[in-house]
Amino acid sequence: MGRDIRAAVLNAAPGRLELETLTIDDPGPDEVLVRVINAGLCHSDLHEINGTFETEVPIVLGHEAAGVVDAVGSNVTGVAVGDHVLTCLSVFCGTCRYCTGGRLTLCENRAALTSGRARPRLVNSAGVSVRPTSALGGFAEAMVVHRNSIVVISDAVPFHSASIVGCAVTTGLGAVFRSAEVKPGTSVAVIGTGGIGIAAIQGARIAGAAQIIAVDVVPEKLSAAMTFGATHTVNSREVDPVEAVRDITGGGVDYSFEAVGNHATVEQGMAMLRPAGVCTVVGMVPDRTPIQVLGSELFFKEKRLQGSFMGSNQFKVDVPRYLDLYRQGRLLLDEMVSAHVSLDDINAGFDLMVGGTATRVVADVGSL
Repeated sequence: MGRDIRAAVLNAAPGRLELETLTIDDPGPDEVLVRVINAGLCHSDLHEINGTFETEVPIVLGHEAAGVVDAVGSNVTGVAVGDHVLTCLSVFCGTCRYCTGGRLTLCENRAALTSGRARPRLVNSAGVSVRPTSALGGFAEAMVVHRNSIVVISDAVPFHSASIVGCAVTTGLGAVFRSAEVKPGTSVAVIGTGGIGIAAIQGARIAGAAQIIAVDVVPEKLSAAMTFGATHTVNSREVDPVEAVRDITGGGVDYSFEAVGNHATVEQGMAMLRPAGVCTVVGMVPDRTPIQVLGSELFFKEKRLQGSFMGSNQFKVDVPRYLDLYRQGRLLLDEMVSAHVSLDDINAGFDLMVGGTATRVVADVGSL
């Protein structure tokens, strides 16, 4: 039963990832064994590593993964050995009121799907269970995942480009297409130009927004944002971003997207809206920092503040559509990957993220 794999494990938080040999279990009836080829590094992983968000260790992080199916459980249909797949952390049951209502990211049975298992998916050499994040754990040579946390993709899509679609791209595009429903000819501001922010900028471009304003504090990232579709940039270290956005648009944007995860930038996102505008928060704002919004902005100006978890996605439908846009040259994925690191050097990849200039870093975990 099971086999040994190499994995990057977080044993203490804050801390660093450590390479270990773990034993991975065989897939259950509703599960799939995936051999990981590439895994994207996400800021939510970094938040657990540096202690910004509490976590339970030991844990294998990594939720943006692409790989090849090596085995399937007896209840699994639509997925076969040899298929290329990518993962999404918003696993869904398909039967609860939210799933049947089309709100898969709010599935009320997600906890049971990710933790309700008779045996641990991973154990270390001491026989201790190691938790794979979101029941995925992409920073490992293999994963045992629920059938509703993967989607089959075309063999023609490179694994490294596909991997970032599972979180950053799905979140950013979904926030534009599904959560905010950006209309052609409108104005958009995106605060934070990391992977999710760049995906939101691309989504706004594809949706036909007339003005797309990228807001950040890193000149290199603002310059890169222009290549992905931004029409204007604002360096909020140099100017008041709210006033700058109002000046560019003649009064404010129709849509703002907060992709930083900070209460202050959420408040800026609300302030830079024109009346009836919509601010969509995709960043992970810590609960300990309340967001202050003027009541008059809501009832006099009819502004709207909303959240978007994983882009309110329906990923089994959305991902193939996004990859069609990629193959058409309308969605830039290859260009979003700033650097590759090996599994052995994965900590160096997170150091690049901390440096602030990388859009997305991808770990080369395995090979075909």
